[in-house]
Amino acid sequence: MTLAVVLALSLLVGVALGALGGGGSILTVPILVYAAGLEPKQAIATSLLVVAATSVAGAVTHARAGRIRWRTGLLFGAGGMAGAFGGGILGGYVPGRLLLIGFALMMVATSVAMLRARRTDPAHARGDVAVVRALIDGVVVGLVTGLVGAGGGFLVVPALALLGGLPMAAAVGTSLIVIAMKSFAGLAGYLTSVSIAWDLAIGVTAAAILGSVLGGWLAGRIPEARLRSVFGWFVLVMGAFVLLEQAAPPGGLLPGMVILAAVGLVAGAWRVWTVRARSTSVS
Repeated sequence: MTLAVVLALSLLVGVALGALGGGGSILTVPILVYAAGLEPKQAIATSLLVVAATSVAGAVTHARAGRIRWRTGLLFGAGGMAGAFGGGILGGYVPGRLLLIGFALMMVATSVAMLRARRTDPAHARGDVAVVRALIDGVVVGLVTGLVGAGGGFLVVPALALLGGLPMAAAVGTSLIVIAMKSFAGLAGYLTSVSIAWDLAIGVTAAAILGSVLGGWLAGRIPEARLRSVFGWFVLVMGAFVLLEQAAPPGGLLPGMVILAAVGLVAGAWRVWTVRARSTSVS
């Protein structure tokens, strides 16, 4: 694809990150692999740079609106940086195909979590941050961040809401601080064994930063449930596509189609179950 298409898609990545506090690398890695033609490891390393810089830019908008809890963010971020650095080093020695499969599975799991989030209201969570637990959770999420290049925003946001009792808007803003810290640490780990195409990385980062500013502005103007619903289904489709691509042997798509069908069945069953649950609760 042309550079213009890659930059346009990167702009959308920034919008998602700024508006939802996550989803940056879940979209960035597939864009860099399938649209820009980078190798999986190089795409993951580049995505960490893009997401880190974009998160910092997006956090500025949220900070001005008072939607960041710095103490909570720094606690999560400290644990996340340690895990992300280790994950980045480990990721440099894992086969690229396995990384993409793991990344796709995380996309599917994340999309389900996003779609389920619209049924709940994390803004009503209560309780102070437990320092030790926050650090441990940060290490675990950070390890995933560094290993597969995922910023972990959709893991961090619920954790901030539940452990820290943050309103959803504050959890989104605070998650950007955590994501930036973890992504920079993961990038440092990857740079020990992987090189980055800096010219492409700078262009993609600039487009994503512009999008993050727009996303931060949209965060308080578009119903979050609607954004999460659309984005959740989009991520589910993309995750299924990556699994399809990686599972397909030369000259045959049957295994990939089986996986895609299985994902569709699971999504459909989950949808039916939630609709029935809501109907039962209403009656």
